[in-house]
Amino acid sequence: MANITSPIPEKTIERLSEYRRTLLKCHAQGITHIFSHVLAGMHGITAVQVRRDLMLIGFSSDTKKGYDVKVLIDFINNILYSEQTMNMAIIGMGHLGQAVTKYFNGKGLKLRITAAFDVDKNKVGTTIDNIPCYHIDEFEERVEEMDISIAIVSLPTSQAATIVLPIINAGIKGVLNFTSVPLNFPQGIVVENYDITTLLEKVAYFVKVAEESNN
Repeated sequence: MANITSPIPEKTIERLSEYRRTLLKCHAQGITHIFSHVLAGMHGITAVQVRRDLMLIGFSSDTKKGYDVKVLIDFINNILYSEQTMNMAIIGMGHLGQAVTKYFNGKGLKLRITAAFDVDKNKVGTTIDNIPCYHIDEFEERVEEMDISIAIVSLPTSQAATIVLPIINAGIKGVLNFTSVPLNFPQGIVVENYDITTLLEKVAYFVKVAEESNN
């Protein structure tokens, strides 16, 4: 693998993750090679963009046959993941938290949800989808004990800010925030604020624009 000395752009990382999922499906279907324009067509982008992304991470292949699907999957895996599986925790085991848990575990990723945290006495002390659920007061202790590096926040919006300090104190390295309130952390903690409402409103706006242009 090429020695990449500078961070890869965020949008490129997003596309690499999307390419990987598509390539895994192709591999499962017995497809051994794929051309850049075919991969591009599956993602609604240009072949030039695909080639630029792969060149950026130092990947080259026999363009006469297309990219070797299995080799490219492994190459992207080495870019996206550490050698060791990363442990994650879900904070808030409501409907969204449980849905996220079901989605991630069993996907064959080097990301594993190993613990859940909540304040609901009916959930604390139980196992939900094979994940032990602890009281939020145990968060810092369990993070260290279970070597957890990523936290997924799916708390009610009104409670979101209360988890910032425990996350900092626990030494969490990355946060995926599903609440509608942006969470701010010191430099050194990677945070992705994923506001479903904003994304839906963005989609709704462009649908409205498309409908108005057709009238």
